[in-house]
Amino acid sequence: MGKYSSIFEPLTVKQMTIPNRIVMTPMGTNFGEQNGEMSFLHINYYEQRAMGGTGLIIVENACVDYPCGSNGTTQLRIDHDNYIPRLYKLVETIHKHNTKIAIQLNHAGASAVEERIGMQPVSASAVANKKGGALPRALEKEEILKIVQSYAKAAKRAQIIGFDAVEIHAGHSYLINQFLSPLTNKREDEFGGSYENRARFAKLVLEAVRKEVGPQFPILVRISADEFLEGGNTLEDTLKLLEYFQQEADIIDVSCGLVDSIQYQIDANYLEDGWRSYMAKAVKEAFDKPVITTGNIRDPKVAEDILKRGDADLIGMGRQMIADPNWTNKVHYGKEDTIRKCISCNIGCSGHRIGLNRPIRCTVNPSVNEGEDYRSWKVKKPCNVVVIGGGTAGLEAACTAAEVGCTTFLIEKEDHVGGLSVAISKIPDKRRLRDFPDYLIHRAQSLRNLITFTETTATPAFVKMLKPDFIINATGSTPLLPPISGLRENIDAEGSRVSGILGMIQNIEHYPNELDGKKVCVVGGGAVGLDVVEFFAKRGAAVSIVEMLPVVGKDLDTVTKVGTYDMLEKHQVQVLTSTALQEVHKDHFVVKRGDAMETLDFDYGFVCLGMRAYSPVMEDLKQAFADEDVELLNIGDSVRARRIIDGVAEGRNILNALKKREFL
Repeated sequence: MGKYSSIFEPLTVKQMTIPNRIVMTPMGTNFGEQNGEMSFLHINYYEQRAMGGTGLIIVENACVDYPCGSNGTTQLRIDHDNYIPRLYKLVETIHKHNTKIAIQLNHAGASAVEERIGMQPVSASAVANKKGGALPRALEKEEILKIVQSYAKAAKRAQIIGFDAVEIHAGHSYLINQFLSPLTNKREDEFGGSYENRARFAKLVLEAVRKEVGPQFPILVRISADEFLEGGNTLEDTLKLLEYFQQEADIIDVSCGLVDSIQYQIDANYLEDGWRSYMAKAVKEAFDKPVITTGNIRDPKVAEDILKRGDADLIGMGRQMIADPNWTNKVHYGKEDTIRKCISCNIGCSGHRIGLNRPIRCTVNPSVNEGEDYRSWKVKKPCNVVVIGGGTAGLEAACTAAEVGCTTFLIEKEDHVGGLSVAISKIPDKRRLRDFPDYLIHRAQSLRNLITFTETTATPAFVKMLKPDFIINATGSTPLLPPISGLRENIDAEGSRVSGILGMIQNIEHYPNELDGKKVCVVGGGAVGLDVVEFFAKRGAAVSIVEMLPVVGKDLDTVTKVGTYDMLEKHQVQVLTSTALQEVHKDHFVVKRGDAMETLDFDYGFVCLGMRAYSPVMEDLKQAFADEDVELLNIGDSVRARRIIDGVAEGRNILNALKKREFL
């Protein structure tokens, strides 16, 4: 604790004393009931984070004006008294763990989806709040004043419920932000134009809330300090706007970005730990109020340093709390080497919720809702588990089996475990990915009943020696090489300029930092191909990308997709969609666009057409154990090449197999 004294110093703001400086920031979950009520699944989710030692939890945005202001598939509501009882149960539950709890109040404005709310969305002006977004209608003054009162009534309900504070959401392309931003506010009345006018709605909301809750109840306001869009508010603009509406705010939650710059709002994986703290520092210095900073903060050393420097008073963590709800306790009790760090992949959280309307999940945490109670379970009879393949899926399966008491053997043909994640993390912008296999490796090493064999082939004879009750095949995937003329002969071959993703990674340290004038051509517009494009585009190369589909990045999560398209435009990457690779030569590709054949010369060529399942021992194992009482399971990419999140979830599912066979 002495090492992190700033993190664990209490902070008193009016009548609220936060026991430490760690804040779980508000994130939509899609855990709510269809009618907007808090679900018990939801309560369990927040309770895990309270049990993990979090100082302050800010519950995800709750609608103050339904249906007009509704956002999300199953957004919480606080616009009616009938939502009080279940929210009271939440607050009561969280307070048992000495954690403070606030709720974020919000009106979606133009971010509402017309098909969900059954009406045209509203906003400051008749301007869409994102590219391709629906056109809202401009609010009349009477409607604005009515919404102000909706915020005030919602805040009063929050106070009655027992919340320790409320947060007013004035950022991230929601209604208050739509008034603040010159991108969406084109009004010519007292609510548009000057800084004072654009801030008027926010000022009225905070003043009305203060009037309802009284002088000692803490009010937070969340802002997009820099919108990171041309023509949008800069940090300097926001400081001027805050002069008009920060008076009633006790804490300023300093975020950034809008929907069209969501890679900054929900931090992309390449952004440094704590990169936003300069914005929080500027707000703190200007108004001398406690501020929250966020931004890929995973390492307690980074959090402590931000606090010690005085850049911020509170450290906000969102996705990290999904990945590991026990972050705070692990730091407090000297177990920081066991932290399961968020890798900022944005797949299970943002991708599930924003892109697919699913409830959130997590790539690195297969138990977002259930927690880790399974660790208290123990096998009731001896059980041997053999896991073949030491990638993330295999490691998760092996660790889980060992944690419940199975004697577990992990077999890996390479001289190290970690699988493809270790390789991909060598790409500079993917370095954060390495945190996950490192966590799994540390977890495996701490388990005495987990024995790892590296540089070992899993032959049926060797596996039989281990007397398995369960065999888990997790041999992963290998690059897909279709029967294209010249592909196999040239890829990663001596004298050829053509590489696959693994060949590119093996040589990554040898590529020049400056590639001005060099031509790079990448075939394959999925996630892997786009990683290669980004690597070379940032080094100044003239890059082109070839994709058979009409778009690149079709399956990317929302955050990554926006950031990727921005990168392609910024670096002037030539995007050739609806284009098929026909021939591979050592210094050029032949592609087909429509009915025409084209030659694409390159200094460096890459073929990244995805991955395919790789299961070299499955059939032999099936035959070898056909007459024995052994369960053989295939998981992860060795079933079908997918994402890490799928394999990790299947690795944890070893528990279900153990239950079925009555070992648990």
